[in-house]
Amino acid sequence: MDHSSGSPISRGSGGGQASDGAMAAAVAALRTAIAGEVDDSVRRRAEYSTDASNYRVVPGVVVQPRDADDVLAAVGVARRTGVPLTSRGGGTSIAGNAIGTGIVLDFSRHMNRIEAIDPDARTARVQPGVILSDLQRAAGRHGLRFGPDPSTHTRATLGGMIGNNACGSHAVAYGKTADNVASLDVVDGTGRRYTAGRGLAPVPGLEALVRSRLAVLRTEFGRFARQASGYSLEHLLPERGQHLARALVGTEGTVAVLLGAEVDLVPVAPARVLVVLGYPDMAAAADAVPALLKHGPLAVEGLDARLVDVVRRYRGADRVPPLPAGAGWLMIEVGGADAGEARRTGEAIARDAQALDHVVFPTGAAATAMWRIREDGAGLAGRSSGGKKAWPGWEDAAVPPEHLGAYLRDFEELMADHGVHGVPYGHFGDGCVHVRLDLPLERGGDVLRGFLHDAARLVASYGGSLSGEHGDGRARSGLLPLMYSSEALDLFGRFKALFDPDHLLNPGVLVEPRPVDADLRLPAAPGLPLRGGLALADDDGDFAKAVHRCAGVGKCRADNSASGGFMCPSYQATRDEKDSTRGRARVLQEMVNGTLIRGGWGSPEVRESLDLCLSCKACGSDCPAGVDMAAYKSQALHEAYKGRRRPLTHYSLGRLPAWLSLLGRTGRVGPAIINAVMRVRPLASLSLRLAGIDHRRGIPRVAPETFTRHWRRGHKAGERSGGTAPTAKVVLWADSFSDTLSPGVPRAAAHLLEEAGFEVVVPERKACCGLTWISTGQLDAARDRLTSVLDVLAPYAQEGTPIVGLEPSCTAVLRSDLLELLPGDPRARAVAEATHTLAELLTRRLPEDSTWTPPDLTGLTAVVQPHCHQHAVLGFDADRELLAKAGASITELAGCCGLAGNFGMEKGHYEVSVAVAENALLPALRQADAGTVFIADGFSCRTQADDLAGVRGVHLAQLLSREPAMDSAEARSVARE
Repeated sequence: MDHSSGSPISRGSGGGQASDGAMAAAVAALRTAIAGEVDDSVRRRAEYSTDASNYRVVPGVVVQPRDADDVLAAVGVARRTGVPLTSRGGGTSIAGNAIGTGIVLDFSRHMNRIEAIDPDARTARVQPGVILSDLQRAAGRHGLRFGPDPSTHTRATLGGMIGNNACGSHAVAYGKTADNVASLDVVDGTGRRYTAGRGLAPVPGLEALVRSRLAVLRTEFGRFARQASGYSLEHLLPERGQHLARALVGTEGTVAVLLGAEVDLVPVAPARVLVVLGYPDMAAAADAVPALLKHGPLAVEGLDARLVDVVRRYRGADRVPPLPAGAGWLMIEVGGADAGEARRTGEAIARDAQALDHVVFPTGAAATAMWRIREDGAGLAGRSSGGKKAWPGWEDAAVPPEHLGAYLRDFEELMADHGVHGVPYGHFGDGCVHVRLDLPLERGGDVLRGFLHDAARLVASYGGSLSGEHGDGRARSGLLPLMYSSEALDLFGRFKALFDPDHLLNPGVLVEPRPVDADLRLPAAPGLPLRGGLALADDDGDFAKAVHRCAGVGKCRADNSASGGFMCPSYQATRDEKDSTRGRARVLQEMVNGTLIRGGWGSPEVRESLDLCLSCKACGSDCPAGVDMAAYKSQALHEAYKGRRRPLTHYSLGRLPAWLSLLGRTGRVGPAIINAVMRVRPLASLSLRLAGIDHRRGIPRVAPETFTRHWRRGHKAGERSGGTAPTAKVVLWADSFSDTLSPGVPRAAAHLLEEAGFEVVVPERKACCGLTWISTGQLDAARDRLTSVLDVLAPYAQEGTPIVGLEPSCTAVLRSDLLELLPGDPRARAVAEATHTLAELLTRRLPEDSTWTPPDLTGLTAVVQPHCHQHAVLGFDADRELLAKAGASITELAGCCGLAGNFGMEKGHYEVSVAVAENALLPALRQADAGTVFIADGFSCRTQADDLAGVRGVHLAQLLSREPAMDSAEARSVARE
């Protein structure tokens, strides 16, 4: 074995820092030896500089191996050059065990195949980058599942779960990951490749080490189910089967690199119910747990009222199902052969629970909503009850369940003593508690260090474990002497030396660890207060605080088809970390830091990172931490182009409403000329190229007459299309797109509102919300336009007249961006609160004497594309309710259409725009039966469907309007031209 080349590892600090020369040699060797991507660009290194922890360690190079040969080659390069190597799955590590200074291997991009499932043996063979939810879906076809299921199951990889010995909610029934592993294909730090299963033979010296340490192995390891800190060496004992594979689980990539795994599967419970028990507080709920375990529950989760309050405050009260009385709840899932048996078991638990009250939720929407609260816990707990930013660090300590109540009471006192706050929740059936703390990390690590040491002593006093499922990583490895004896720590070092004598694999973790307050991310991030642009009031106007909202939980990497979200459409298309909200946030964090990315707002790394952001705003609602990348992109563009020449599309598409307004002043002449030019393909292609637009795009037809001109010309005072005499006024706000490009929509809406009993008011002055200026970062100009909007609409809002918007993206501007750009104008709040979607008005604000009901759409089937901005800001509940009342049968799409305003039109974005459309929209349109209607309120969504599939969509107003003169071309069912 050759360990001679390159600079030696700095073992004293445990940092594993290689010299520049060794790193350069490693990168060159990797490019020669590996088929997968090898990227040492500044932007890529920034994206992988942290995980879901408090720590920042910039790698030297990121490798995305395509197969086991690439991994073996990478390990070989690390050994020859002395450059450390860190394995990474989904990057959701809360303890900082997926970051390193040298080579970072990202398995999730390519090595993500399920190689085989054996239903008879109940096993699966997987590559390390397989996402857990993908395995669950594949195994579910056989009535099986993988037992452990962390809350990050939609993006956590099996390799990461094996590295951390992950557990999740159902570990109380199925055990930790180690309990569900049959064998592992690994390569260790000496370059040896072997299959680890039962037996110690593959590793010379291991059997002798075990024989010499039997006493400490039997007394300090495997004392209770959630003892996950340190190495789980109890599996090496003869009475435990000397199961090497299980001993390697939880070693956090410090002794071997995973190439593949064979895991056990368990049967899926045929029926399940969720019992929610209410208690006075969390400690009282914890006290009740041991007596309830005799019922054999599948999961026992603790939920604090403070966490639920966060959901109500930031997500809306309707996101929380009716809960029993109490301030702390147990969520207990039980299974049965059928629904009746499951419910009987649930009722038996309720009788034994001595709770204040209980609710039993069968499988369905309420139970799903409860689990969603629990799964989003890490992000939701990112703010303390006092509203301060809360951080991981003491994230998943565990004690034997019989001590949990007492531990929680002492832990509350400990937080009070240190002046920090957190919201505990977690896997109470196993005694595992999650909490994030409002530690003042921006001031340094002193408070963190003091708290962690005291917390470690507390959990050790209860016979507990510093980590119950996420591993020790950089957050807790330095605390292991407070939990284990010197003999046990010596055993850790000797065990690692047998596999990785040169400390190449994830150095600084578990053995010879870095201090718990070393390499913290936030102290290295100076504040960046904004002077102009967005208010970012929730982050005190500080851009650094805003981008550091990203805690790295990685929900932006979840498959939307599985998660039901809209977030990160470009990531859904490319599966590249660069295109995730998290990846972009990391680049912006490094821009703020200034030591890696040094070009500020205008740096090429920031430009590359933000280029494929569609500004869909879905992260603002789907991200548990509330990261709003659309806002950050607008601000970054605003700052980068101050006083500078902008890209062509900022002038063409970014100011499109202004050009449409100019056309409108020419009467019918301008639209006729433009439409004629666009029908001549060579002229159209040339025009598009000159405007920076992809030549493959079609250009929407400009209407010969705008809606507002039609209204003023033909709608005399007192003239109505039908319905009862009006008893309430409503302002119909015709945005630039609806007014000029799709006037049939506001015409239909006006008729519909009159039919419902409203007096429709269309303001004399047109007012553009500045959406396209906002999305291109022209924020000063956007503010001017929004000021004009207030001049027009505020008088109506202040007198209590509702305002109806028709284009979701423009309506969302009045509900959200308006407050960010004009926070000091009291009229802004009035307009935001007065603004409604059409469906909201028709379901919640009808005049008292209105007898309007939606038309009977029984028998109509529809594909519905909610607009991203509607999903993120306005909500789709009212639309869904209205369509259900009408009797329509709908298929509701989850995900972006891919056009996203100017994004999909711009040169360089066409391929990604089409790929995004292939995630949900285009397959749904292809599979739709003849006669199916495509409903999309967003003009962009209708344009994308027409452009890519030849399918015309209708707005909800057109679908519901009984106006006989409605343009039939705008109401066609799904048809291909």
